[in-house]
Amino acid sequence: MKSAAGNSLLMYTGFAGLFLISLASAVFTENALYLLYPFAGLVFYAGWANRDALFFLLLCSLPFSFEYNFTPSLGTDIPDEGLMLLTAFIFFGAWLYRPASMPSSVYRHPLLLLLLLWMGWILVAVICSTDPFLSAKYFLAKTWYLGAFVLAPLLLFRNKNAIRIAARCLAGSMLLVTVLALFRHRDSGYSFAGINEAIAPFFRNHVNYSALLVCMIPVWIVFLNGSTGKKRQWLLLALAISLAALFFSYARGAWVALLAGAVAFWLIRQRLIMTAFIAVSVLVIITVSWLQRNDRYLGYAHDYRTTIFHQDFGEHLVATYKLKDVSTAERFYRWIAGIRMIADRPMTGYGPASFYSNYKPYAVPAFKTWVSNNPEHSTVHNYFLLLLIEQGIPGLVLFLLLTAALLWYAQRIYHRAADPFYRKLAAVTAVILVMILTVNFLSDLIETDKVGSLFFLCIPLLVMADIHGREHDPAQTD
Repeated sequence: MKSAAGNSLLMYTGFAGLFLISLASAVFTENALYLLYPFAGLVFYAGWANRDALFFLLLCSLPFSFEYNFTPSLGTDIPDEGLMLLTAFIFFGAWLYRPASMPSSVYRHPLLLLLLLWMGWILVAVICSTDPFLSAKYFLAKTWYLGAFVLAPLLLFRNKNAIRIAARCLAGSMLLVTVLALFRHRDSGYSFAGINEAIAPFFRNHVNYSALLVCMIPVWIVFLNGSTGKKRQWLLLALAISLAALFFSYARGAWVALLAGAVAFWLIRQRLIMTAFIAVSVLVIITVSWLQRNDRYLGYAHDYRTTIFHQDFGEHLVATYKLKDVSTAERFYRWIAGIRMIADRPMTGYGPASFYSNYKPYAVPAFKTWVSNNPEHSTVHNYFLLLLIEQGIPGLVLFLLLTAALLWYAQRIYHRAADPFYRKLAAVTAVILVMILTVNFLSDLIETDKVGSLFFLCIPLLVMADIHGREHDPAQTD
């Protein structure tokens, strides 16, 4: 009791002293911002004392967060980016304070070693960047993503219950946003033209919304597995709402991702996921090489005058097939520019976050569209090509090695773990990874706060599933 009383007195004295110092500084300098320091200290202490709750709050905030620009060049995502920074800082401090809180087997896990190797190469790309300031900002942001969604879960996911709570927080929060979006979408008769307004301000557009939404569907399916009674009925309703919302998101990439996820689960059960990964990689390389040879891609140039945005989704699909949809045509415009960029800086790339400032001189006018002025400063709309451009060939190779290793471990855990919980966890994580990779063929959503966070979260989930799976199966102590 004396110890607790002593700690309380010390804490009270510390905060009182901080307040008095801040007050004196504010008066002396006539700067009221000094008064924020005591409140920052209280926030830090609350987070330190409730680290688990802080992480779960961060997960709940992801679907509800929105972009906010303080100035034309300075923006952030509120509130999740602030919570990410706080979570990363607190869990990093907790790790330094008690390194033994993380199992020794985590430090030498191949998945984390590959992640650190990739991050190391990103740092090389930053040093060699054509815009070092922008690239350094990118790298700094990546560090707190890793702190919040890799380091924190490695310290927190000590048992199954923590993983279950994390899944409920993210899926439940996304379900609330989905219900709200469906309710608001009703005003436009669930039209294609009205979807972006219905999901504002939480998502920039229907592509971002559908990408996170489709990744929640396997989570609901896992929750359904083995459930009974009223709980099962509620879970079926949540799954039905998610599927309906996915249909009314009118996102072609997310629909394909749902199919790809189902195929991925079948491939994992058949032990064929790595064969499929290699086959898809080879097919993409052959296709790109064929299009590039003798400038064959020029034969697919569109007519600038007929390439428009369609309000009707049926017309939108037909226009996509005929290469007359503006979003598809603009992707070709940027992809071709991106591929032409690679030849000049194949190893280190142009640097993270530097695509926009470098791509226009490489663009081919024949593929130009009426949105090619790119006022949003968006990127190449293909994450794999973006890595080639900004991080060079080693950056893409390291990312592909990491994703291949993630899928290999997921398949391995699914077939070898004795505990059904970790087998399900491995399967659903692999399905989500495949869905994320699929949507990123037409976007760069790993660079966003919502899908990017989920991608990095998959890494500690598989690390912990692998470690705990071995603990439950003595035969897997290799």
